[in-house]
Amino acid sequence: MQDRRPSSRFSPRSFLATAADDPVSRALRESARRMTGIAIFSGVINLLMLSGSLYMLQVYDRVIPSRNLATLFGLSAIVLLAYLVQGYFEALRARMLCRVATLFDVDLQEAIHNALVTLPLRGVKPAAMQQPSRDLEQVRAFMSSMGPTAFLDMPWIPIFLLGLFLFHPVIGMTALAGTISIVAMTVLTERLSRGAAKAATESSAQRQVLVDAIQRNAEVIRALGMTDRFKARWSQSNERYLQENMRAADLFANLGSGAKVLRYVLQSGMLGVGAYLVVSDKASGGIMIASSIMMGRALAPVEVALSSWKQLVAARQGITRLRAICKETARPPVPLLDLARPCREFVVQQLTVAAPATDTPIVSSVSFALTAGMGLALLGASASGKTSLSKALVGIWPAKSGTVRLDGAAIDQWRSEDLGRHIGYLPQEVALFDGTIAENICRFDERATSEAIIRAAQIAGVHDLILRLPNGYSTPIGQGGLSLSAGQRQRIGLARAIYGDPFLVVLDEPNANLDTDGENALSRAIQILRQSKSVVIVISHRPSVIAALDMALVLYEGRSIAFGPCREIFARVGATVTQNAPRTQARPGPKSAPQYAAVPEHV
Repeated sequence: MQDRRPSSRFSPRSFLATAADDPVSRALRESARRMTGIAIFSGVINLLMLSGSLYMLQVYDRVIPSRNLATLFGLSAIVLLAYLVQGYFEALRARMLCRVATLFDVDLQEAIHNALVTLPLRGVKPAAMQQPSRDLEQVRAFMSSMGPTAFLDMPWIPIFLLGLFLFHPVIGMTALAGTISIVAMTVLTERLSRGAAKAATESSAQRQVLVDAIQRNAEVIRALGMTDRFKARWSQSNERYLQENMRAADLFANLGSGAKVLRYVLQSGMLGVGAYLVVSDKASGGIMIASSIMMGRALAPVEVALSSWKQLVAARQGITRLRAICKETARPPVPLLDLARPCREFVVQQLTVAAPATDTPIVSSVSFALTAGMGLALLGASASGKTSLSKALVGIWPAKSGTVRLDGAAIDQWRSEDLGRHIGYLPQEVALFDGTIAENICRFDERATSEAIIRAAQIAGVHDLILRLPNGYSTPIGQGGLSLSAGQRQRIGLARAIYGDPFLVVLDEPNANLDTDGENALSRAIQILRQSKSVVIVISHRPSVIAALDMALVLYEGRSIAFGPCREIFARVGATVTQNAPRTQARPGPKSAPQYAAVPEHV
């Protein structure tokens, strides 16, 4: 399948220009607003950081020459109080950063959840499906770390430089040159680390996808003797991840160590310059010590930024991807009106369907109409487009062209939650969730009543089966329904599709794992649904289920070649098969089974 990862459609520059109203930008603006208070605390902390330099200046210039212990004790008490207040404000700032990061996560919960449930329907590669949650975690982790404090402290660097110039112009020029050098180191770090960090992130995502696939298919891998083969694939993926991660780690380690060495050189150089000025009688010993301490404080934000640069790059790339994905998967505008429950007709008009992220149509120009109480058998050979059409009928796959209407209104005119109440859907692979049987049947609706749950189970013919389980409707089924057999999962999935008396019910191979009793229960359920004025569409190859339906639609290579009453369609198919009998050898099977799989295109 062609890869169309949403993040590849947009450039970072276009986001900065056009993403003013996307949820990520709104959350960032709110976080910036909350950072205002933290910036005030940072200002107080930076002012208090001057206390160490001033203390050393006063000790060397006043206490030692005068040998006044009272002054020493007074200055020590003052600086101790300043340190305590500084520590309190630093702890308070760290706690506030954690809360700002948490609120950023909360602001994006809806958008991220919408992306997670939408991306699989857009044909996105598995490596990108879980990327939004990982990106959000990276951004939140950086926002709650000490990284942002470096940028909050950087505006105070000119204040420290000004203080150094006040000590002596030579000291100020030395500090300015050092600051320019370490800023140049920061720019170099940015340019060199961008590609390495991106490659490490992508290799990590690919490795995680392979891990998930191995865990999901562990039984098949063991049974078919593929353990060694997947071990080789895992080794290749893991080695690639380790190499990229090592390359990025080496780069950050080298740049970080270089920045630290540069800071040491600058601090020692500041001491040397101060010593020269002291020897030349142009400065005091207190200025020499205080300037060295103040220089270290001026460069501390840059050093913190360099030490957390890896997290910064990952967070920035994560924000870019989050903007792309949230914009790509944004919900459509909410309809202004709540439409009434459909109850009259279901119409498909010139519907063309393509798989997500592809342009080649699987189903082309299909049209039909059903009124309340009708049942449609969707027939055709394998790969004729039946499942693809069923996904478009319930709104899973968007139509490439054409419309699907309930009582005259296109299905996109309903809210997703409202439309879901009017539709019942049972896919080929029944997907149940970790929870009780009752929760799965009622679609995890907290307002569901016991009567509605039991009614759905009774219509599906699974009520007695559920009662025989250890805890009845409260029986936990485990992740994916692993504690149930395939037939039990299919029948509970049928009850879930029936729950709420939906107007449209689409069943894709609903009897693939059923025994005779299960098929009889399915036929009764279809008849009850039709008597309740629901429209039922069934994809099946077994005549026992098709007998409960009154209409049939035959697909051949994605096109509708026959639509009408079942008896008429089967008669036409039978006549065609009879005409082609000398040229085509019939497959062995029950004589009563309709031979729609062999329908030629001209029928």
